[in-house]
Amino acid sequence: MPVNIQTTISPYTQEPVCTRPLLSASELDTVISEAVKAQKSWKKVPLDERLAIAEKWLVEFEGMTDLLAEDIAIQMGRPISSCKGEIGGTLYRARHIIKIAKDCLKPIPQTESDTEKMKLMIVKQPLGVIGTIVPWNYPHLCIVNSVLPGLIAGNAVIIKPAPQTPLPAERVLSTWTAAGLPANVLQVVHLDQESTLNNFVADPRIDFVSFTGSVVGGRAVQEAAAKGKGFKGVGLELGGKDPAYVRQDADLKFTVENLVDGAMFNSGQSCCAVERIYVHSAIYDEFVKQFVELSKAYKLGDPLKPDTTLGPVISVASAARIRKQVKDAVAAGAQLVLDESAFPGAKEGTTLVGPQVLTNVDHSMEIMMEETFGPTIGIMKVESDDEALALMNDSPYGLTASIWTSPSDPSSLAVFNHFVEELECGTVYLNRADALDPAVPWSGWKDSGRGVSLSHLGYDQLTRSKAVMMRVKLD
Repeated sequence: MPVNIQTTISPYTQEPVCTRPLLSASELDTVISEAVKAQKSWKKVPLDERLAIAEKWLVEFEGMTDLLAEDIAIQMGRPISSCKGEIGGTLYRARHIIKIAKDCLKPIPQTESDTEKMKLMIVKQPLGVIGTIVPWNYPHLCIVNSVLPGLIAGNAVIIKPAPQTPLPAERVLSTWTAAGLPANVLQVVHLDQESTLNNFVADPRIDFVSFTGSVVGGRAVQEAAAKGKGFKGVGLELGGKDPAYVRQDADLKFTVENLVDGAMFNSGQSCCAVERIYVHSAIYDEFVKQFVELSKAYKLGDPLKPDTTLGPVISVASAARIRKQVKDAVAAGAQLVLDESAFPGAKEGTTLVGPQVLTNVDHSMEIMMEETFGPTIGIMKVESDDEALALMNDSPYGLTASIWTSPSDPSSLAVFNHFVEELECGTVYLNRADALDPAVPWSGWKDSGRGVSLSHLGYDQLTRSKAVMMRVKLD
């Protein structure tokens, strides 16, 4: 029987990096069966022992930092100088997830409702087998969000990595194995799209599916899960068109530096990248001037060179889509105040896309309404807080939004708090963007998804709550 092969192509060289055999339906069936069996033993391992293995995993994972960073640079094209940051960020998240585990998983006595005769309690138990489908843009950060709390909670986990980045998931598995995790509690599978949906997501032995990716992909996963037997949960972390609003009292230099980074880091390939900016008219011209000048400073090129600060986008098709979005906006009246001519390496037909900044944009243009996932930004002038708020909410997405204003002025903070109440999104930042913290939940509204990861709520998504009612006095 022929074996289907998956080939990973370097975004920069366009040459093959590695190949992996795709599992057949019968091979996947065996993997899931092994996971079910392993989970029944793993859930009986005391929490302290599970946490001890997780602590050992931290050491194993951190010890591979250089290799893990190189994997990312080669397979998805991020500059090598920025790749260790993902490993450090993964460790930071992991340490917090481990630290809060006991508190998140302990029984919860309902003492306020107890009586002499009745004692009430809520206990948390593992779901069973979790399927985790992870993307290529931040492979380790996305893996840790569900894999680590899932394992600690007593679940077995099967990772299905993106074809672009097979190695990060395999490295995670090898480091957990080295840390002492029992066989088959964590597994990695390489599957084509049809098998992922019909044989993996829809399988009734998969108790929960955690998916990070596009809106189209998320909808397909949700539909596949619904078609399978039972009623499994699905966590969807999807796209974004994240807005920033710069008020007239914002610290201009600080704001420009952070928003350029928020728009351009990882070549704009982040679900929570800044993708549209609204600036008060009083500072608009100066903001645009400084934003363009700072954006020009990026060095576009080979991600393995230490002086490169902007790498390729993931594929030639992605580059073409980004460039078309820009061209369509210009044809509709937008002004390109920074184009790719400032970056010699940027050429049509290649994955090297230079930063592009557009003004005179509006919400009739795709550049302001649909996810770009590239180093491109539209900047729009507004006259008031109310106008900015309305425009920020005028989107099919709702992942994050940022407000840039004085953190010390009471009236500015009052405006910020009003935005917190009214913005239709999962995360609101003050003078920050494109960032997650494991202490608070990560979730999307509207087409940005459903479900939650990180914080104590992330454990709740990966466990079942069971009510315990005890009659302790029989007379």
